[in-house]
Amino acid sequence: MRLLYVKPELKDLSQGSRIAFVRELRHLSQDKISEHLGLTGECKRRTMTRYEKGDRNPKDDRVKDIAKFLKVNFNSLKKYDYKNPEDLIYLFFWLEEYISNYRLDLSQVKNINKPEIKLLINSLQEWKKQKIKREKHEISYEEYLNWKLNYEIKGEDRLWMKN
Repeated sequence: MRLLYVKPELKDLSQGSRIAFVRELRHLSQDKISEHLGLTGECKRRTMTRYEKGDRNPKDDRVKDIAKFLKVNFNSLKKYDYKNPEDLIYLFFWLEEYISNYRLDLSQVKNINKPEIKLLINSLQEWKKQKIKREKHEISYEEYLNWKLNYEIKGEDRLWMKN
C-alpha cells in the first residue's frame, strides 16, 4: 500500500504559522502538543491555538520544548530578528515553503567579505547542494524539508560572526 503525502500549507511566515506547519507535517494535533507541554484544564488546546494564530508568542523555553517534541531545530521556530544574518537563513528556508519556486541570488553582492555575507553565502551553498539532490530525486521532499528544519550553522561560520 502506498500512502499519499499531503504537504501542509504555510499561511504566512509568522512564528505561529511555522509552528502549525511543522505540527501538521508531523501529523500531530494541538491536543497532543498541549499534553506534552503539560497544559491542563478544559481549554488546554487554547494556548496552542493562540500560539499558532499569533495571538500569543511562546517564550524561548517553550519554543525549545515544542521544537524538540516536533524534532526540529529551535531556529526553525523561534521568533526572528531580521538584523541577525543567522535568522535570515532560516527565513529564506521558510520563504521557499511559502512561495514555491522562488530563487535567491547573492551573486551580485558587492560586500562579499563582510562576515555576515560570508555566513549567508556558505549556508546558501549548502542549501543549493540539498536542492540539487532533491531535483535529482536523490532525496525525497520530506528529507529535503527535514534538512531545512534541522539545519545548523557550522561552528566556523559562527566564529566569523564574533570577529
